[in-house]
Amino acid sequence: MNFQFLRNSLRSLSITGILIGTLFFCVSLTPSLLPRTYVMQGALCGFAFSTGYMIGVFLHWVWAYLQLPEPNRHQARGIRFLISFASLVTAIFFLWQAAEWQNSIRILMQLHPVDSAHPTKTGLIAAAISIVLIAAGRLFQFILRFTSQRSGRFLPRRVANVVGIAVAVSLSWMVVNGIIFDIGLRAMDSSLKQFDSMMEPDVARPTDASKTGSSASLVNWEGLGRRGREYVATGPSKAEIEAFTTKPAMEPIRVYTGLNSAETPQARAKLALEELKRQGGFERSMLAIIVPTGTGWIDPEAVDTLEYLHHGDTASIAVQYSYLSSWLALLTEPDYGIETGRALFQEVYGYWTTLPKDQRPKLYLHGLSLGSLNSQKSSDLYDVLADPFDGALWSGPPFSSTTWRMATNGREPGSPAWLPRFRDSSVIRFANQTNTAEMPDKPWGPMRIVYLQYASDPITFFEPSALYRRPAWMDTPRGPDVSLSLRWFPVVTLLQLGLDVASATTAPMGYGHVYAPEHYIDAWIQVTQPQGWNAEETERLKAFFIQRRSLTE
Repeated sequence: MNFQFLRNSLRSLSITGILIGTLFFCVSLTPSLLPRTYVMQGALCGFAFSTGYMIGVFLHWVWAYLQLPEPNRHQARGIRFLISFASLVTAIFFLWQAAEWQNSIRILMQLHPVDSAHPTKTGLIAAAISIVLIAAGRLFQFILRFTSQRSGRFLPRRVANVVGIAVAVSLSWMVVNGIIFDIGLRAMDSSLKQFDSMMEPDVARPTDASKTGSSASLVNWEGLGRRGREYVATGPSKAEIEAFTTKPAMEPIRVYTGLNSAETPQARAKLALEELKRQGGFERSMLAIIVPTGTGWIDPEAVDTLEYLHHGDTASIAVQYSYLSSWLALLTEPDYGIETGRALFQEVYGYWTTLPKDQRPKLYLHGLSLGSLNSQKSSDLYDVLADPFDGALWSGPPFSSTTWRMATNGREPGSPAWLPRFRDSSVIRFANQTNTAEMPDKPWGPMRIVYLQYASDPITFFEPSALYRRPAWMDTPRGPDVSLSLRWFPVVTLLQLGLDVASATTAPMGYGHVYAPEHYIDAWIQVTQPQGWNAEETERLKAFFIQRRSLTE
């Protein structure tokens, strides 16, 4: 009985669907921006096959709807066997080529090549996912037909078909929204909220009264949240900076307010400003307004390098707006980070502009990933023209960043999309692993903005239009960390990039969405122009951070 059901199910599969599904399956094995594990590859292949199968079913429906000739039953059986056999052989052949394609990325990222991409495991995972997705598609089709037939008893046929589609889509959305977006996100929200409030045994409350979260601080230690406590309690001390530079240094100032520090974004921003003033942040030579990622995390490599470069004569201020991962925060509360970023900028910038220009610190903006997006939206150019801030370092800018997109699309002819040159390069420049944004023949203007980005970063170079169009960053020449074997395929490339986005932070440091301290050092030098650093000392600082990283890995 079960064998008969299986045979009937296989016979009912669309020949066109199998053909296009196999084509999608095979090309999904080719490289994209990041290396994949066999689990990730299997999931991608499963989604690719199912998507191709769905397109094939739709194309066959269009063919039948137009009443074009089709093979008879006997011919269809032979064609089904030939296509199924050829598809199986082709899929196996491509599965055994996957290791070579993955190594074309791994070598660029200085990872050890793999001997095998585990084709059997990949194929089994892909088959399981394909079965589930095709079964879900058939359930959708059953609901559509059932509703259309029932409503067709008292409605015109075309109207009944529309009703069937509407009911099937509505029920599908209710299930997806109810299970994934409601129950799933609520569960994640609750668990991440508990994680954010947990006290870490290895992060001690500061005893220095000048520190945020201390007994003298305006900000409660428990209200900082997990990421906030990590931020204010770690980082280089005055003694550590002096030990490396052999020059006098100051204790860096770090101010942070968590979600539980106050009720509203405006109240948290005001509290952060008062804490910054209490610690003497406006008496330092430079001040950085930092917008964290979705979880409230601030990349220590970005801030530690800045504090070393300026011998601790720095102050930084940040406000948490979520405890969700960046993609979840962007999906569920996209405006909250912008609101918080604007509130913080308005408070700090508003006070900064009241100070004498020759006595106030230089003011900079910084953010990574979603923090970069929200930092870019925290201020309006027209509001700061009369008294502009000094610059910004935005790393890993998401592809939806308006200013980044404007500069990339408006790049000078001949410059690649992954490292564009914008106009005369006096305001906006781009940097990566091999380019420091230094241009001796092109002077900076009064405001310096650097985008630090890697060509292999899918958060930055995800393209929704890759569904139907080849992205410009795939043109020659390519970025130093992008495989020459990468090819564009309609629909499939979008699926590949989507998986890359989900795994962007699993890349080795210096690639993907994981930014290395040595590249932050080059970018900060261009933005802030620290004094007393020559090429030899800069390289020594880079080596120090590289060694520090190796000790923690």
